[in-house]
Order: sequence, then structure tokens, then C-alpha cells
Amino acid sequence: MRDTMHSSTNVPALDYKIAVLVFIENTEGEHLLLLRNKAPNIGTWSPIGGKLERDIGESPFECAVRETREETGHEITTADLHLFAMIAEKAYEGSSHWLLFLFRCRKPIAALPPPIDEGRFGFFSRAEIDTLPLPVTDRQALWRIFDQHRDRFVALRADCDPTRELIVHVEQTTG
Repeated sequence: MRDTMHSSTNVPALDYKIAVLVFIENTEGEHLLLLRNKAPNIGTWSPIGGKLERDIGESPFECAVRETREETGHEITTADLHLFAMIAEKAYEGSSHWLLFLFRCRKPIAALPPPIDEGRFGFFSRAEIDTLPLPVTDRQALWRIFDQHRDRFVALRADCDPTRELIVHVEQTTG
């Protein structure tokens, strides 16, 4: 029988998911966001992304290239990507742990992609993003991380227990 809590940390024993988020801009510097119509984060705007195909040994960079192509049709290579953050989220929405790799795409996207199963796209200035419905962790931490580290690198961990305030710890930063 599997324990429901890890004894040394009092953190629930939940599935661990590994995913990427890709921050893409157009030539005007507006950010491409997806209004999600599927969980997680249904009804909120977020960068594109998805889970690594672990069964084939996909790397975070390969996943970011694949997800960008699949969701937007924007053809990029790993050389077009800058890994600016890695964040371990404990107990996100109380349902799973996440290890997220955050990439900034250096190759601008030319046009708004058509809607996909996961939702529809929009371009927004950085100031407009703060007025949108966003996932709680995006509003409280993700966009600040982007603002501060988009051209550098930071490793973080976040305690996302929904019964407490979000706590983000910087584990390492460069640049």
C-alpha cells in the first residue's frame, strides 16, 4: 500500500508531471497566450506548453520544439530557445507535483495561430497580461520570474498547497 504523505516533509504523495512552457512573442513584442478550455488552468490565459513524452526519452528542449509546432504551427529549433527557468511545484492545485522548464523563444511568431482543441490564442502586451484571468501561480510568480530572468537562468521550487499562501524559493540563479 502506498503512503499518502511523505513522512519527512508532510507533502502528499502525488503523481509527478514534467512539462514545458514556451514564451513566444510576435515582432511587436506582444506575448502569445492560450485561453485554455481544458484542465489544468481552464478559463485562464497561459503560455503554450505540454508534458514531455517520457516513454521516448524526450528532452525538455525537444518537447518545447514539438509543442510549439503542434500548438501554433511555428517551426523552431532548439537553437531558437533559451531555458530561463526550472521550477518544481509541490502539490499544484492539490492534485500533482510538476517539474516545469520555462523557455523563451527567440524566433518571433508572424501571426496569430488558429484555435486548437486546447483553446484559442491572443497577443498581449506585458501590461495587458496583468489584467487577464491567469492561473494563480502565473499571476503570483511566473510572470515575475519571466520579467526578472528571461535572459538569464533561475531554478526555483514552489509550495503550491492550496490551503496555504504560495511560497517560492530561489534555489539557484545565474547572470
